[in-house]
Amino acid sequence: MHAFFTSLLNVVCEMAPYLLLGFLIAGILHVFVPKRFYSKYLSQDNKFAVLWAALLGVPLPLCSCGVIPTAVGLKREGASKGAVASFLIATPQTGIDSILATFSLMGLGFAIVRPVAALITGVCGGLLVNRFVKEGEGDGFVDASCDVESGNPLWRVLKYGYYDMIQDIGGRLVLGLLVAALIQVAVPDSFFLRFGSQPLLQMLVILVIAIPMYICSTGSIPVAAALIMKGLSPGAALVMLMAGPAVNMASILVVRKALGNRFTWIYLLTIVVFAIGFGFLVNAIGLQIPMDFMHHAAHHGAGGPSLFKLICAAVLTLLIIFALTMKLFDKILHKQTQEADVTVYTVEGMHCSHCEAAVVRSVEEVPGVESAKANASRKTLTIKGPAKEEDIKAAVDKTGYTFKGISR
Repeated sequence: MHAFFTSLLNVVCEMAPYLLLGFLIAGILHVFVPKRFYSKYLSQDNKFAVLWAALLGVPLPLCSCGVIPTAVGLKREGASKGAVASFLIATPQTGIDSILATFSLMGLGFAIVRPVAALITGVCGGLLVNRFVKEGEGDGFVDASCDVESGNPLWRVLKYGYYDMIQDIGGRLVLGLLVAALIQVAVPDSFFLRFGSQPLLQMLVILVIAIPMYICSTGSIPVAAALIMKGLSPGAALVMLMAGPAVNMASILVVRKALGNRFTWIYLLTIVVFAIGFGFLVNAIGLQIPMDFMHHAAHHGAGGPSLFKLICAAVLTLLIIFALTMKLFDKILHKQTQEADVTVYTVEGMHCSHCEAAVVRSVEEVPGVESAKANASRKTLTIKGPAKEEDIKAAVDKTGYTFKGISR
């Protein structure tokens, strides 16, 4: 037990300074870079729009589910289908926060390879969509972009970076850290060595595990690093870092409903094929976690983490506790009163604030809806007003999420 908590402390201390910086930069991007800046460069049906989509998406800290409503907004503002595909593929694989966190645990090599792989995969996927999917084919998008925010810019930066983002990914980040510490303690050092002569088998096993899961680009990092230290090939670890955050079952279903079967197959196969391809490339060039990073992760250094890292870890821990506690209180305390004009519906497939915004924006356009509130953790949509259930269902279906009727 002591070894587990020591390992957990070390991983948190290594990641905390980079995560805190990454969350701050994410907040700055969210507040000061308007969505129309992105759509301005994505409206042409050519290779340059596809390239811009990937370049603009790589630094954004959006998960595989949260990226969908953002892509919806880009599509409604004129982005081509190829650009949307490029954005959907490249964006969730990495972000400014996960790039910094990757450097903290896995070194400069992985911190460079990861965004480069996301960029190339996104561009190629977008070009394939431009080639094989016609504009308008299977297009079920609605305008699901978020409303323009107001208020003090500094407060909005801090709130988005250190509260909204942590609420969205905090649970998965904590799970990733716990799993990483458990792997370091419980998994034998030689466990993955039995697959050493079968790198493709390692990658296929990782794909089977990673694709259905909902894992964020940051939360996957400590798990990947721990698996490498237990004998997993760096290429297979990169497959998890690419495919895990890029896609999950919820995003597959939403993309299929919004953009059609052909788009979905290209989207999914591009991620799988390029993840395996870059995995083999990483193994071929011999990319490894540097020995000093391995030493810190495995042995915690001679004197333990520095005071600065301990302070950063404490700050990050308090922020996570606060954000997740408030999320829990919201779930417990906001029980809906049974007013005559308030109806609570069940909506499945929402995972973050971006998903909630997509659903709310869509149903607010339904006649009879006076106000709407979605809660991803409770899978609920609360409607005030005399709107008809079939109209609410149609609005939710257009966003790609699953309407299950009145909550019981």
